[in-house]
Amino acid sequence: MAVTAKATWTPDALARACADAMWREDRASQGLGMEITAIGPGHATLAMTIQPHMVNGHGIAHGGFIFTLADSAFAFACNSHNERTVAAQGNITFIRPGKLGDRLVAEAREISRSGRSGIYDVRVSAGDSVIAEFRGHSRSIGGTLVATGQIDDPTK
Repeated sequence: MAVTAKATWTPDALARACADAMWREDRASQGLGMEITAIGPGHATLAMTIQPHMVNGHGIAHGGFIFTLADSAFAFACNSHNERTVAAQGNITFIRPGKLGDRLVAEAREISRSGRSGIYDVRVSAGDSVIAEFRGHSRSIGGTLVATGQIDDPTK
């Protein structure tokens, strides 16, 4: 990549660069087999297949794994604006159980973002079935993920 003093980023390219920066350090999501399937300003979609070690004593996906997928999608969505952001609160409602082999898809979207705070909704589904609904509140902690003034937009 060329280095310039005045790089111009499209919002989509910046969101992708932020996701790439976060992903490099996110050993938990990688270890659970998550993948980023879509990313853009204020939204992210992650997917994960329920594996045998994720099933609880009832033979269904442990709620903690579903929460982790939703929380990860939330994190990628709220960091997509190149502001370092963390969760301030997260609530989940489980609607249906996930089963061994299900491919879970978590779609996060920005509902509101103002000042240092944001609200994001995440829907976790398996095929046409909604598994869970998650709402997260974010808080900006200062700083950026990508040095936009030093690196060219890779899409140009």
